[in-house]
Amino acid sequence: MVALSTVWAIVTLIVIFTLITTLYRQASERGFDSLLSAHLFNLIGSVGVSESGALTGSPDLGDLRFSEPRSGWYWSVDPASDGVSGYLHSSSLTERIPSPGVAEVPFDSSFQRSYTTEGLDGEKLQVFESEFVLDAKNRAARFRVMGNESELEEEIARFQRRLLTYLSLFGAGMIAINAAAILLGLQPLRRVRNALAMVREGTAQRLDGRFPTEIEPLANETNALIENNRRIVERSRTQVGNLAHSLKTPLAVLLNEGRALGGEKGQLIAGQAASMQKQVEHYLQRARVAAQRDSVVYRTPVAPLTERMVRVVRKLNPGVELSLSLPPQDIVFAGEREDLEEVLGNLLENAMKWARKNVAVSAVPVLPGEDGVELFDIRIEDDGPGIPEDKAREAMKRGRRLDETKPGTGLGLAIVGDLVNEYGGSLALERSELGGLKAVVRLRSLE
Repeated sequence: MVALSTVWAIVTLIVIFTLITTLYRQASERGFDSLLSAHLFNLIGSVGVSESGALTGSPDLGDLRFSEPRSGWYWSVDPASDGVSGYLHSSSLTERIPSPGVAEVPFDSSFQRSYTTEGLDGEKLQVFESEFVLDAKNRAARFRVMGNESELEEEIARFQRRLLTYLSLFGAGMIAINAAAILLGLQPLRRVRNALAMVREGTAQRLDGRFPTEIEPLANETNALIENNRRIVERSRTQVGNLAHSLKTPLAVLLNEGRALGGEKGQLIAGQAASMQKQVEHYLQRARVAAQRDSVVYRTPVAPLTERMVRVVRKLNPGVELSLSLPPQDIVFAGEREDLEEVLGNLLENAMKWARKNVAVSAVPVLPGEDGVELFDIRIEDDGPGIPEDKAREAMKRGRRLDETKPGTGLGLAIVGDLVNEYGGSLALERSELGGLKAVVRLRSLE
């Protein structure tokens, strides 16, 4: 808006400048011609012819420039017929100035003509010339009045410079005022943007502040949307809690009955009940994440949560060397703490299960993608046997176990993959420099 208004102001001022200078030039040239024409008629009225045919008269045109030598303002009277003699001229005309022939510049029907010529000092002269009969004997003289047109051009140029200066100052002030008005007018939108950023960062729950009449409906609708999303999240959590509570007792009964029954059938019942518990927990977790994914953004600092989980895992696995690498800048996960704990917990558990001696955990920021979204990676590596590249996709399928000799349900990587997908992230299984598996989780971060 500022750029377009500036361009429009510049174009408008250029048009105004051109129009005013054109009108001023036309008016100045008309005034100049009128002045020369008046001097010409004054000169004609001041000159006569004697009985002997000599030109007589002492013209006074009322302009001191005609008396200043080589001023560019001259007049002269020459004989134009037989029987007329003499030569009259202004004191400013120290040399004769030739005039073009009649064939080159003809007289009009009033025996007048005008043309431009060069003056005594190279200046440009505008000449008004007329032939006039002086008496009844048809004795005529040629009258010429010459004005310094270079002075006129200099005067027009001075006017253009002054006009350009004034219009430039006016244009600069107009652009500045216009820009200030636009920027001040958009200030409420900046306040809305800042308030939305605070909501996104989790430091505010709604758009607070006073907004002008034009912006207030937008703020109210946004607050209503935030409140509606918050109700969706709370309702989802309530339903999740109710469902979990209603299934808790039946699953516990099945587990206890299976253990009490013993034998092959008891183990089968207990195992299936435990699998049902994990499946229910997993899908309830997915429902909760899906409900809050498009609502108000949560904030979870990555470093303290990762450090705490690494300390716990070190205590539980004293025989494995666990290293942690974190960046100097803070990384904030755009999601809930429990979900990040679920992802880290499953990956750490998987790494500890397969590692021989070493496990490495790191978190690194990633350059924003094409959509400008801030990202970060969590990388967990081990020195275990790893997963062949052609088996990586198979390992992420639900309930699939590549090695039946190790304990587990085959749900860990699948749960991580589903959780990461719910947040719009990605999970990649690669070969680690330690020799085993490297799990790379990419998630969205907050600025």
